[in-house]
Amino acid sequence: MPSTVVHVAVGALLATSLLAEHFDTRAGLVVLAAAAFPDLDTLLGLWIEGGHRAVFHNFLLPTVVGILLLADLFGKNRIGGRWGAYGVRVAWVSLVAFVVAGIGLDLVKNGVNVFYPIHDQFYSVSGKISVSNKHGLVQTFLEPKSRGTTHTTHYDTGFDLAQGPDPRNEERVFPIVRSGRQLLLGAMSFGIFGFRVWDSRNK
Repeated sequence: MPSTVVHVAVGALLATSLLAEHFDTRAGLVVLAAAAFPDLDTLLGLWIEGGHRAVFHNFLLPTVVGILLLADLFGKNRIGGRWGAYGVRVAWVSLVAFVVAGIGLDLVKNGVNVFYPIHDQFYSVSGKISVSNKHGLVQTFLEPKSRGTTHTTHYDTGFDLAQGPDPRNEERVFPIVRSGRQLLLGAMSFGIFGFRVWDSRNK
């Protein structure tokens, strides 16, 4: 599964591209925090059985936030009234980072509990698309794979090694990057993000 560093790296790319002229250090950091936020349920998994990849890795929370943002935008517009177009852009880009970088990366790698707590079931959307001279267009993404419930599914982390009590004296690993691709993505993303921070401070 992607580490929090990889989630934040994708959030950095979203921040640098979608914030456009509203990009500055503060706005960028808010978006990075939104991308990392779902991984906080790693800690909640210590107290809530199967809570990791369920409590904050679902579409219920961002749907509620999106409805509130829409209601504010077309209602009293408190965000726009206080922070102007800058605040509105930062709020929406943060929501995109939460869904795409925070939840989406895990949904396509091992799975998340998308409808928790309304429907307790982990799903994974992973597959392939290819063109074959014998079979034509082949895709397997439209066949979501069910992976169990919070009672039967556990994702090991450095904080929570196993379902139930952790074994004693086991090594605790906190991944930063797990492949050359993740290293390249992180270096590129944080490099671009750093450049945008530098550029925004020198205007």
